[in-house]
Amino acid sequence: MEQTIRKTNKTVKILVLCVMYAVMILLAFTMLFPYLYMALTTFKPMEEAVRAGLHVFPEHWTAVAYREVWKLVPFGRGILNTLTVEIPVIVVGTFTSALGSFAFAKMRLPCARVLLLTLMSGMMVPFAALFLPQYQIYSSMGLTNNLLPLILPGLFGNISMVFFFIQFMGGIPNALLEAAKIDGCGYFKSFIHIMLPLLWPAMAAQGVFWFLGIWNDYFAPSIYLTKTEVMTLQPLINRLNATQGGRDLPLVMTGAFLSSIPLIAVYLAFQKYFMSALSITSGIK
Repeated sequence: MEQTIRKTNKTVKILVLCVMYAVMILLAFTMLFPYLYMALTTFKPMEEAVRAGLHVFPEHWTAVAYREVWKLVPFGRGILNTLTVEIPVIVVGTFTSALGSFAFAKMRLPCARVLLLTLMSGMMVPFAALFLPQYQIYSSMGLTNNLLPLILPGLFGNISMVFFFIQFMGGIPNALLEAAKIDGCGYFKSFIHIMLPLLWPAMAAQGVFWFLGIWNDYFAPSIYLTKTEVMTLQPLINRLNATQGGRDLPLVMTGAFLSSIPLIAVYLAFQKYFMSALSITSGIK
């Protein structure tokens, strides 16, 4: 009787696992299919791409769209402009966010909770409500058609990143900082030599999220940048759509596909930091 029950339980577990894996495979396919369809569309002629019905694989393979992308817009220059925004914002902005988080999490600031809530309340104000006064300020300073309006705000940190780091630092014992204080370290030296190495997984994970946000940003660059030579990647992809009147679907798909390759590479390179940061954050909660 016991053997029968064990066999039944084992069979039920196997069936449950099979159903779970089938559901996960189905969900993964639904997420990957649009990307696969976009990648295959880049190899289709225009007439085939816009034809009615769902045709996944090209009937006539061609790489014309890849040659046309580089001819119609300065795609390489757009990548360089985007990286020019990415590198200083992520490096300096992540450091300043971590430094501000250290002040809130480990220092005795007067009215720290009020200051933090005041900063976080800015997250509820949409960018669409702020871009007009910001544009007027930068325009009066002669900074339009320049990458500085996209770089300068990020150098002062990101409040969502600050909040994440505060939660992360909550799990780091204060005894480490007290020991450093006994050894003669001030707050800044303690931050550099103790807190910063421990904060690295969270900084890497949040830095990748910020990288993705800046790389995919279209709204802000489309406001400040009107000259093609200073445009970042996403407005240039929109230019691809405008050059052919929105009719050349393989061309637009090619631009979107090429712009997604660095994102996949960055994610694959830093995915271990995603998992470690998420596990630590879940433990803190």
